[in-house]
Amino acid sequence: RVFVLLSAGAICTSILRHGIVGAASEKPGSEFIESTCQNDGTMKKRVLISYASRCGSTGGVAEAMGQVLCGMGASADIRLVGNVNDLTPYHAVIVGSAIRRGKWLPEAVGFVKDNQDILGRLPIAYFVVCLTMKDNTAENRSTVMAYLDPVRKEAPKIQPVAVGLFPGALNYSKLSFVDKTILKAKGASEGDYRDWSAVKAWASAVGPMFPLT
Repeated sequence: RVFVLLSAGAICTSILRHGIVGAASEKPGSEFIESTCQNDGTMKKRVLISYASRCGSTGGVAEAMGQVLCGMGASADIRLVGNVNDLTPYHAVIVGSAIRRGKWLPEAVGFVKDNQDILGRLPIAYFVVCLTMKDNTAENRSTVMAYLDPVRKEAPKIQPVAVGLFPGALNYSKLSFVDKTILKAKGASEGDYRDWSAVKAWASAVGPMFPLT
């Protein structure tokens, strides 16, 4: 199995609840995608794409990755991180998170830290979804890569085979007053900046690093 953990690129308020595997996750709602691609129904290596989100935009990213991996012969599960209660059936993992104030979401970090013994034995990739990557410059890539430093520190047993950096989405109607004020002061513009071609290309490149068939 392949496990992909993601998180939304936008910042917004949410109600956190305790997840089953030692982490907190966004409370599911209509915007938080959970789905399964079974391929042709035969026995396939299963891909779990599990993500943490504040506003839900990363669910679409997770689903796009799942469709690519499913097309490569895997069975793909897209789940919120708090709804994952068993990692043993999976053969590989992709872990990612949105960025809030320069950091992965705490439930994503907690999940990786608490499950690093299992995750460290699997092929694993990281990725980040955040507005900074709206402008894909060398400086911004360096900045966003540094957001992973605390994750690497908390889970040193995990050595990712790849790291993906993607832009997210911003909808001011989903933000708290404080976050809205901060982002407006920075001149952040509303919009959906997710780059579907980049997401699919990355998933296509990562797929061969995993035992999918």
